[in-house]
Amino acid sequence: MEYLSKQKYDEIAAELNHLISEVYPKVTEDLAEAAAQGDRSDNAGYREARRIQGKTISRIKFLQKILEHSRVIDPNVLPKDRVSLLSIVEFTNLKTNTRMKFEIVSPHEMNLEAGKISLKSPIGAALIGKKVGEIAEADTPSGTLRLRIDTISQP
Repeated sequence: MEYLSKQKYDEIAAELNHLISEVYPKVTEDLAEAAAQGDRSDNAGYREARRIQGKTISRIKFLQKILEHSRVIDPNVLPKDRVSLLSIVEFTNLKTNTRMKFEIVSPHEMNLEAGKISLKSPIGAALIGKKVGEIAEADTPSGTLRLRIDTISQP
């Protein structure tokens, strides 16, 4: 079971709807046109249409599976005094004295450029459940990081 923000759940549902209602019918039409052009063994257009059809079907199944096994999390039921999913955490790397700020999200929402890290990442997993002032130790590929929680807020 994965938990998603309402925004991400809606984004995935919209993409799935777009693929099913608009993209897949067009792909099927393109495939039929390419097949009508004759010998399929030497038909690059047909092979390309089949490849696109396969990718589209694969993406549809993937998104369906995400939605089937995901639940929208209500931010009102999350603890405000501890780091949890959807928390915005400001912390200090005690070794380098560098301050960082990230939102803890599900793996499907992770986006480092937007300041969102997965709760399953080494840093995200280490921060979960901690309170302001506590030290989290994250085992990363570059070694163990000691992180002091400075602030916790909700979006």
